[in-house]
Amino acid sequence: MKTTIVVFSTPTCSWCRKVKDYLKKNGLIYKDIDVSRDLAAQRDMIRKSGQQGVPQLWINNNPVVGFDRDKIDRLLGLQNNQKEQTNV
Repeated sequence: MKTTIVVFSTPTCSWCRKVKDYLKKNGLIYKDIDVSRDLAAQRDMIRKSGQQGVPQLWINNNPVVGFDRDKIDRLLGLQNNQKEQTNV
């Protein structure tokens, strides 16, 4: 099954940049939607999650609000290498 990742973000959001960098670093392809420019997508994001904040990720239609690395790793089946590297 192909993994689908959609990131709802804004250009000024530092956590949005961090989550996208994290996905890129792990070799993952995602669709980025700028909700500051796409109001229909913003309304859809809020309707689905009940949250206005960004970043929001939808991984195979499972919402992740914020940069919740543990939940992202779990949904993507990634080993949590970041914790191992920071504890060395």
